[in-house]
Amino acid sequence: MAFEKTPGWLDWCPSPSQPRFKLPPGSVDAHCHVFGPGERFPYAAERKYTPCDASRNQLYALRDHLGFARNVVVQATCHGADNRAMVDALKHSGGRARGIATVKRTVTDHELHYMHECGVRGVRFNFVKRLVDFTPRDELLEIATRIAPLGWHVVIYFEAVDLPELWDFFTALPTTVVVDHMGRPDVRQPVDGPEFERFVRLMLEHGNVWSKVSCPERLSVTGPPALPGQVGGELAPYRDVVPFARRIVETFPDRVLWGTDWPHPNLKDHMPDDGLLVDFIPHIAVTPELQIKLLVTNPMRLYWPEEA
Repeated sequence: MAFEKTPGWLDWCPSPSQPRFKLPPGSVDAHCHVFGPGERFPYAAERKYTPCDASRNQLYALRDHLGFARNVVVQATCHGADNRAMVDALKHSGGRARGIATVKRTVTDHELHYMHECGVRGVRFNFVKRLVDFTPRDELLEIATRIAPLGWHVVIYFEAVDLPELWDFFTALPTTVVVDHMGRPDVRQPVDGPEFERFVRLMLEHGNVWSKVSCPERLSVTGPPALPGQVGGELAPYRDVVPFARRIVETFPDRVLWGTDWPHPNLKDHMPDDGLLVDFIPHIAVTPELQIKLLVTNPMRLYWPEEA
């Protein structure tokens, strides 16, 4: 089946730079996606966008180029609740990938157990209105209750302005809860302002809540430029995001994850260099100890506990 990309769609960077920052051995890219290929894994009829193809082989080539050892492949909204492309990526990873699925209330126990055997370890609930249609909260809570015995967790994606109305639902979830991209803070506001303080309070008051400190390219207003030789120095790529991510890493060192977000769906102004994204890491996790927790210890504990 032929698919026509959404007009203006930005394809992923075909030649990312070699990161200057050397990742710790065993590092995990804990947030990435696969798209299709659409000819084999058709995009969902209800999708809000049609992406370029981004296959498992291309994802794993990027993994090796950047120096990661493993991946966590998150179901892309363009595939809806059809998890075949994501599961196929897990099955061809040699045990080096885990997955996050999207499921509906109608999912069977057999399907859940099959996905678990393939490496799925959680489900994603998306509350970003421009990306997905509304799902009743009682349905989502039912799903969370069903996956809890498998040891799975819930990944939540939302925007900072919506946290007050979602707070009660998030804090009622019976699993570990992983927040995508720090709840998308508005980095034009102060890092100690009321909006981000609300998110910090969510993590302080609820020890089951984790955060991905990823996607500076989505949050930044200043953009990507960094001067050569500045890795770990004063100037950083996406430097306006650094204070937010660094605060979360240093306040909650045992509950943070990081990922590339490759192939970066729905970006409008630029497509990031994935090597530069890796060079963002030492600006937010400034010591080797914090870097190992962020990139190795924490994701292994959550996704490969049998090896941690």
